Amino acid sequence: MPSQNSPIKVGILGATGTVGQRFIQLLAVHPYFTIHALGASSRSAGHEYSKIVKWKLGTEIPEHVKGMVVQECRPDANGFAECGVVFSGLDHDVAGEIEFAFRAAELVVFSNAKNYRRDPVVPLMVPLVNPSHLSVVNHQRTTLSPPTKKGYIVTNANCSTTGLVVPLYALEKAFGPLETVMVTTMQAISGAGYPGVSSLDIMDNVVPYIGSEEEKIEWETSKILGGVTSDGQGFDLHASDPIKISASCNRVPVIDGHTGCVSVKFKRHPPPSPEQVIQAFKDFRCEAQDLGVPSAPKRAIVYLDAPDRPQPRLDRDLENGACVSVGRVRPCPVLDVKFVCLIDNVRLGAATSSIMNAEIAVERGYIEA
Repeated sequence: MPSQNSPIKVGILGATGTVGQRFIQLLAVHPYFTIHALGASSRSAGHEYSKIVKWKLGTEIPEHVKGMVVQECRPDANGFAECGVVFSGLDHDVAGEIEFAFRAAELVVFSNAKNYRRDPVVPLMVPLVNPSHLSVVNHQRTTLSPPTKKGYIVTNANCSTTGLVVPLYALEKAFGPLETVMVTTMQAISGAGYPGVSSLDIMDNVVPYIGSEEEKIEWETSKILGGVTSDGQGFDLHASDPIKISASCNRVPVIDGHTGCVSVKFKRHPPPSPEQVIQAFKDFRCEAQDLGVPSAPKRAIVYLDAPDRPQPRLDRDLENGACVSVGRVRPCPVLDVKFVCLIDNVRLGAATSSIMNAEIAVERGYIEA
């Protein structure tokens, strides 16, 4: 853990966007990190942050951030070279080249963007599930041209994938591999960013399509739940026990909080009972909790036994938005067991995941204090 007298300087890319704002809110007072540089588009560069941002959060802009001058998203821009970590909240249409440049400049990038999630040497890391994947960054550095000594990229998962894989991982830990997963998501409008979905499209409506979202859930889950290859140079994508996954994604008129209705089939026969599944959720612990990193929830999975829970408005703030809430565990007449899960898509589904991933990296020696 870094000394409170010498926190690690961090930069934030896409600092004026919705994810960037959440990074600022969460990092404003942090025992490991201090905000040192802000990056945004060339239109925003050169201006004080408070004068060009459309702040959309329910708290005020932190005082020490208001007057910070926004830089262009270049590694040679003022302040970034001194950063031990750079958090990226960039949109995917610009994130790829920018994050590549920061990594090449020997900076450590923890990204919320999708661009490098499929990269075979970039960890796709959900902090409550697969911190072991961090070890592949050692090989990642050697594959670059030229190789880097410190620079690497770690991505977090799609927000809806994160809400699904945490309970799936708990079930695999307790009962062995899963055979089939079917999930229908009801996803909040904040997941579309700002300005997001038109009010005429979402009010009094459900939109049964979110571009590429179903595909992301279906392939990301396998990479996250798969292990690291024996040579430490990549991921086995759950190849030894592939899970058949089918996702249907819907946008609904909820501000924050993605809900998933999930049915699972176990390879084990007979499968666990709903009561055993509930106990597995209650007993689940993860490495982030054992390490005691600042953003780790006390309960990684919060089981709610009321018949009408979880609900976004009631449960998205549990554990400061850093857990997955689960309820309605019951038999499934088609598969084995079904349940409902909920994630705060803008915290654990986005910025909190990147920050917790970096906290774990600090504790495991992958970031220099």
